[in-house]
Amino acid sequence: MFERLHRIEKFIFDVLALALVLFYAYSALLQPASTEYHRGIYILITYILVFLLYRSQNPLMRLADYLLVALSVFSIGYWILNFEAINYRVGAETELDTIVAVIGVLLGIEIARRVVGNVFVFIGGLMLVYGVYGAHAPELFAHAGDSFPNLCTSIFYKSDGVFGIMANVLATYIVLFVIFGAFLEKSGAKQFFIDFPLAAFGHRTGGPAKVAVIASGLFGSISGSAIANTASTGAFTIPMMKKAGFRPHIAGGIEPAASIGGMFMPPIMGAGGFIMAELTGVSYAVIMQVAVGPALLYFFSVYLMVHFEAKKRGLTGERYGESALAILKQGWYYTLPIVVITVFMFLGYSPGYAAVLGLLSCIAVSWMRKETRIGFRAFREAARSGTENSLLIGSTVGVIGIIIGVLNYSGLVLTFADIIIELARGQLFLTILFIAIASLVLGMGVPVTAAYLITAVVAVPALTYLGVNLIAAHMIVYWLSQDSNITPPVCIAAFTGAAIAKADMWKTAFSAFKFAKFLYLAPFLFGYVPGFSLNGSWSDIVITFLVCMAGTWLYSWLLSGLWFGKRQDVL
Repeated sequence: MFERLHRIEKFIFDVLALALVLFYAYSALLQPASTEYHRGIYILITYILVFLLYRSQNPLMRLADYLLVALSVFSIGYWILNFEAINYRVGAETELDTIVAVIGVLLGIEIARRVVGNVFVFIGGLMLVYGVYGAHAPELFAHAGDSFPNLCTSIFYKSDGVFGIMANVLATYIVLFVIFGAFLEKSGAKQFFIDFPLAAFGHRTGGPAKVAVIASGLFGSISGSAIANTASTGAFTIPMMKKAGFRPHIAGGIEPAASIGGMFMPPIMGAGGFIMAELTGVSYAVIMQVAVGPALLYFFSVYLMVHFEAKKRGLTGERYGESALAILKQGWYYTLPIVVITVFMFLGYSPGYAAVLGLLSCIAVSWMRKETRIGFRAFREAARSGTENSLLIGSTVGVIGIIIGVLNYSGLVLTFADIIIELARGQLFLTILFIAIASLVLGMGVPVTAAYLITAVVAVPALTYLGVNLIAAHMIVYWLSQDSNITPPVCIAAFTGAAIAKADMWKTAFSAFKFAKFLYLAPFLFGYVPGFSLNGSWSDIVITFLVCMAGTWLYSWLLSGLWFGKRQDVL
């Protein structure tokens, strides 16, 4: 019976995943829907799919899952059908409005618990307690507080709550790019992104590790997740590095250090770039322009660290069977989907429109080889894979809505900047350091994109008050939000690399921390060097990046220990 039920659930999952892809494709290309409908439909489908995919094993609890699906349809469906009317009667909500809001807020916490874990339950619960009992908080954080139903009403219906900026960016842009990444991988592009750097750099000093850096940059620019990047490209590159003579924990550390660079590299930049565009009010094309130089410097830094590590150990690669030029001639068309997306976004088209065109180009290039052709079955599998990948971040919408809603409701957003500035005594260096610590702690319990959004809401005002321009301030927070991927004690991407390498997780984590040192240097460059975020004349910007390249080389060489002779480092 349960096996048959499982097949029915799988069928429903596939149908909803296909419906999600087709709805967004139709909406982006032919009939734009309002962002409210986008948000409502995306959250509704996400909630249903989470309860189907992360289902309970106990038969009685399975019944509870179906009840929760029904409540999701009721609460989110109510919002979709009535959001205009609710906006008109804001402040005078009906009793039914309040009941729906309470159900919706509690469902958001349960969704996050199933996908992300109990940490989100604690954070969401703590913020709700703070929202209700704010009058009893220490004076610095105190506010009037309110009843639980009224607080839920504010969180569920106001524009800074559950259906706020995170839901808007997720539903409008991010889900499409996550699905695009799944279709690009299905088209066979992933193998090209590994084979080309392997042929070009595999025979050089430390060649396999350099391949890991470049392949992670290529694949990471469209994967949207450092952990997924580590797991997918690392399955190939980490054994290759070990075979070339890299110690297991070093091989396991290089891959996640390279993988997080994909979060900074256009055209997709994970999910944070789209949130940044929404928060700053500038076009995503501008965000890409500012991001590309620092991202390339990051990969340059990791590449140099790998080179010096290999040189110190005397590690060389081996020549690939085919030349890089031959592989490029055979598979150049795999770059077309990324080119399509980048060109159309620079031409001023919406990211969603560009993503759909990129998805269609993935289907087109897949037909260049018989074994990679995306027919109906492959289309369904790619849609399912992309939708599953989007659930990890989509499941956090409810709790992020609670956090940001309560922060705005309590007025803490307005006072937090003053708190940071006061603690840092008005010094930019200390302010950036405090933000790094805050994002690291927050990143231990929430996905990095959520950590960026939450930290940005409260920390960017402090940076802009100290004279940092708006985009540079967001870049500081965004770069630092990635540190929990490779910075101990909780660093999931590094632990993923350790599992693949079969290495000690702590040695691997500290190795990743070592190879990713530019991650901690770039925020200070954004803060102190205007040219680093493209502020100033072209000559200033060019000089800035030339100096940064020279500094990166020196910085990497000093950290490598080569200047001290070929000593064995502690890792």
